[in-house]
Amino acid sequence: MTDAATGAVPRPSLDGVAELVTVMDRLRSPGGCPWDGEQTHASLLPYVVEEAHELVEAVETGTREDLLEELGDVLLQVVFHARIAQEDPDASFDLDDVARRTAAKLVSRHPHVFGDVHAPDAEAVKASWDRLKKAEKGRESALDGVPPGLGALARAAKLASRATRAGIEVRGADGGLPGHESADDGARPAAVPDGGDLGARLLDLVLEAAAAGQDAEAELRRATREWEAALRRAEALAGTARQADTSGPGDTPKS
Repeated sequence: MTDAATGAVPRPSLDGVAELVTVMDRLRSPGGCPWDGEQTHASLLPYVVEEAHELVEAVETGTREDLLEELGDVLLQVVFHARIAQEDPDASFDLDDVARRTAAKLVSRHPHVFGDVHAPDAEAVKASWDRLKKAEKGRESALDGVPPGLGALARAAKLASRATRAGIEVRGADGGLPGHESADDGARPAAVPDGGDLGARLLDLVLEAAAAGQDAEAELRRATREWEAALRRAEALAGTARQADTSGPGDTPKS
């Protein structure tokens, strides 16, 4: 809860985190849970993905209670992986190591807060973050590091965002800027597939959304939720109509 007078947010005690670590240690230790004891980094991956999607759903359509629960489930995945990492005989690390590495990363990538670099707005911060990340990881391209396992819409949007912040001109499948008339200005846009196929047309929509500052993945989720609700209403109405057709008024039997 934010202090009304100062606007400061009090630091959490972290007692709950310590309790969660203790519970996980008990589950993974001899005499603990057989299932938890068998898990590996690889076996937990489906749960990481599932919990991330459930967190997205909680943010977009859930209650504060849903958000509290799903954040806990995501935190559990981090604690679980960190506990497994502690058991590695050659290169072990624990939850404190994870937290310290992340804290150091945040400090190094926010020189406008912890240093003397000037960043006038959020876009400047994003561009600075990308430059620092590229240098830290020794990447040759601004597009390196976008996970190939991302959903197709999300990955296309991420690549478009990276390209825009790096100053690479983002154009659609027909060579024109998404949402604008194509102009032969001598520019050399990044190559994309021919505009006649379905994939290229979908890509154009993602780029159009990016140019408008919209998240194509989130917009498709929203539209799909509305469509699903309409489908369910239609299904319910059809079921009611079928039931009415089959029941009919009762006939009085003749003697």
